[in-house]
Amino acid sequence: MNRRQAIRLGFAPLGLDLMGLLAARAGATLLPRAASGGLPPLRACIVVFYYGGPSQLETFDPKPEAPAEIRGEFASIATSAPGVRICEHLPRLARLMNRVALIRNMTHSNRLHDSASMETFTGRRPPQGDQELFAPAPQLFPSWGGVVNYMLRERGLPVGHAVLPFLFHNVVDVPCQGAGFLGPAFDPFRVEVDPAGRTYRAELPARESLGEAGRRGGRRRLLDQLDSRRDSPEAQAMLTNVERAIRLLDSEEIRDAIDLDREDPRLRERYGATDGPWEPGGAAMSEHAFARNMRGQNYLLACRLVEAGVPFVNVHDFRQQGQNWDTHARNFEQHRDLLLPAMDRGFSTLIEDLDARGLLESTLVIGLGEFGRTPRINTNAGRDHWPDCYSILLAGGGVRGGLVHGASDRFAAYPVRDPVTPADLAATIYWRVGIDPSSEIHDLQGRPFVLSEGQPVRALFDG
Repeated sequence: MNRRQAIRLGFAPLGLDLMGLLAARAGATLLPRAASGGLPPLRACIVVFYYGGPSQLETFDPKPEAPAEIRGEFASIATSAPGVRICEHLPRLARLMNRVALIRNMTHSNRLHDSASMETFTGRRPPQGDQELFAPAPQLFPSWGGVVNYMLRERGLPVGHAVLPFLFHNVVDVPCQGAGFLGPAFDPFRVEVDPAGRTYRAELPARESLGEAGRRGGRRRLLDQLDSRRDSPEAQAMLTNVERAIRLLDSEEIRDAIDLDREDPRLRERYGATDGPWEPGGAAMSEHAFARNMRGQNYLLACRLVEAGVPFVNVHDFRQQGQNWDTHARNFEQHRDLLLPAMDRGFSTLIEDLDARGLLESTLVIGLGEFGRTPRINTNAGRDHWPDCYSILLAGGGVRGGLVHGASDRFAAYPVRDPVTPADLAATIYWRVGIDPSSEIHDLQGRPFVLSEGQPVRALFDG
């Protein structure tokens, strides 16, 4: 079957025009219960990505005793976890800190956004080194979500990995969200924003154009034909995508999940303001209102997708360009007025909502950026890129609430013990999902790679 026939059959909107050789081989294995430290494997993982790099000093590793040029303008506050203090502008998270774990010693060596993002989401040093791409480039290594999507492929899930891009002006994708050499069949299901309609949109085929029994029967026959030619790599790629198309056609749960109008308006308000304009206007405040609105609703949508059975969800708090956490100037003003309030409200409500739905213990939630910010404040009242030491937070999924793993020095500049790398974080995610991080997979040339060269941070979890 050629591409023209695929388009006539209506599958092109699902990415079938991206099909190529799916020659990847994988030998990754699922772990037995005993190998997971007695913890049941996760149902799902939600990763909230704070693109641009939140300041560790203005979030989860304040240094109240440091000089003013390091300490900054904000005070720290006590939390529900004894001895743990965080930024004063995170009061809701402070009340929940007994249910949250912090890693205060994340570290790597990439000082630019693209390369840091790549290592963050794959656990591997980017092949091109520490540089910005300035244009989309082929992804080599699979992202966390791509690996999970591939490993769970036998379950026949309509969506194994979803990403929620943040729409804001001239934005481009954060790199390394796909499946890399595992093939485009395992790239994520994308949920976009329609700011004018104040709704989400996704790559779901329309039932009214694809749902007739005769046409669906034709697709089933096509699937059978492809199934009889599984020995062809091209047929394998086509077959996987056609199966995905049919599963999406039949998935009422995914359709319902992206319709936030089904939720109680009071819950939507808890996640973040839903009134006011979603579409950016000319004034700064209308842009800020749009950011507040959309960021809170993204957390809620992630929760609904997990409830609908999606095992891995990436939430982009911000995407590239436009407004984000890259605070080279006006660091304190931006953190106080725009960045921290939505983080505090959205992440804390997500924890509470997952708990209310009975999903928190089986869902690991991670909040992180690609790096932190320089300890010393620059001449523009900002902080610059700093991957040497930064903080991330984790909740749910058996996390030991109130735990602080590792520590930074007195200026939050370098780890003083137990540094954690992106490779270690990748190994931790795979281990908790039930995948052996030492498993070997192969790229399109047959070269072997272990899933992660790091080690799981088991101390973060009960059991």
